[in-house]
Amino acid sequence: MIDFLSDIIGKVATLVFSKIPFFGAEIPWIVLWLAIPMLLFTLWMGFLNIRALPLSIRILRGKYDEPDAPGTISQFSALTTALSGTVGLGNIAGVAIAIATGGPGAAFWMFIIGFFAMTLKCVEVTLSLMFREVDPSGAVRGGPMYNLKNGFKQKGWPKLGLVLGGIYAVLVMFIAIPMVQVNQSLATVSEVSGFRSNFDNNLTFGVIMAFFVGLVVIGGVKWLGRVTSIMVPLMALVYLSGVLTIIAFNFAQIPDAIALIIRDAFSGQAAGGGLIGAFIIGMQRAVYSSEAGVGSAAIAHSQARTKEPASEGLVALLEPMLDTVIICSLGAIAIVLAGTWQGADQDIRITAAAFAQISDWFPWMLTIAVLLFAHSTLCSVGFYGLKAYEYLFGEGPIRAMIYKIVYIGILPVGALLEIATVIDLVDSAFFLASIPNVIALYLFAPQIKRELYGYLKRQAESQESESHNEVSQTR
Repeated sequence: MIDFLSDIIGKVATLVFSKIPFFGAEIPWIVLWLAIPMLLFTLWMGFLNIRALPLSIRILRGKYDEPDAPGTISQFSALTTALSGTVGLGNIAGVAIAIATGGPGAAFWMFIIGFFAMTLKCVEVTLSLMFREVDPSGAVRGGPMYNLKNGFKQKGWPKLGLVLGGIYAVLVMFIAIPMVQVNQSLATVSEVSGFRSNFDNNLTFGVIMAFFVGLVVIGGVKWLGRVTSIMVPLMALVYLSGVLTIIAFNFAQIPDAIALIIRDAFSGQAAGGGLIGAFIIGMQRAVYSSEAGVGSAAIAHSQARTKEPASEGLVALLEPMLDTVIICSLGAIAIVLAGTWQGADQDIRITAAAFAQISDWFPWMLTIAVLLFAHSTLCSVGFYGLKAYEYLFGEGPIRAMIYKIVYIGILPVGALLEIATVIDLVDSAFFLASIPNVIALYLFAPQIKRELYGYLKRQAESQESESHNEVSQTR
């Protein structure tokens, strides 16, 4: 039976990551499936990711807070909860892998794709708040499964919406299998810190991780929002402190490093197949990093306290900017400056070697960042899984507690097993979830645009009125 399931999972993974011709090279079709709407929505929305950026920051700072609005957490907490799921080990190892396999130019294409991902993230979160459900007690339910359920019902296709929403929820349940994150974080910590891997140590690591994740998961979304509001800035500070130190130590070489990244992005000499190879690898890593189009982060954003769906969409616009455009780009510059990408390593060891150039104890800073990233991802993914579970099986404190106990109980197993099959399953589910999500974005694109443009118009009129009143008061 196990061999049969492994065979089925392997075939699904092969299908999901099968490649198609792309300008003389080959690229996984699922990456193009996600990259195309990033470009299309950015163009169709008139580069909203640039025009609305100042307003996004004002919303995040609380200028338009609505204490009586439906929702369970603040818009800032919703952003940090979503970021805790997207800013993970991929932001550390992913950049190193991109540069090692695609040359420094791959980092340039990560930056470009991250820029376009901002609009797609804005669009999918806006849609999730348009179709979220708020019951009389104030509980909020949202995410792509509710977009499909309620949106398709609005179109007159209720059965199709229920089926597609159910499929999406099942895929999120698979995405939320926690063994992969524990296994990867253990491997990373072992590599960076010299932690000895054996049964007893691995089990201890898994139990400790489960304990700290359980403290957050058991507390529910409000506690998750409070924790991530502290943890996300903290883990970014720890990692970026190391990265910025590397950059500061090599300050004079920064122009040369940036020139190399840009030159290599358009050079036929770039690793991994020249210009097209660098572009493909950079696009893959950026799509994985931002998760724009997959829709899972919209589950967290749907909990935001606001009456305006577009306002949270604009907050979500900042997510790819922070995790891909800024964090990944700074990490790439540090690696290029350190020169560690030119060795035999092709994973996080490149980053560890760059940190080690500053001081022998600097890799420990990286280890701390890795643990924080892994913990925050596990907390958010657990919340996504719970919401999908409740969509499929109903809500209630006992049902929710059963899911949380099972989720926490599985965590230590990830530190003990070789789980290549589980990784294939989770990765396949992750990208398959983007199919119904992106279909819904295309289908409701006109409504999303009206929602966003209407909100921008009202805010512009409000700003103009405030300016007029200020001028009148000074006369």
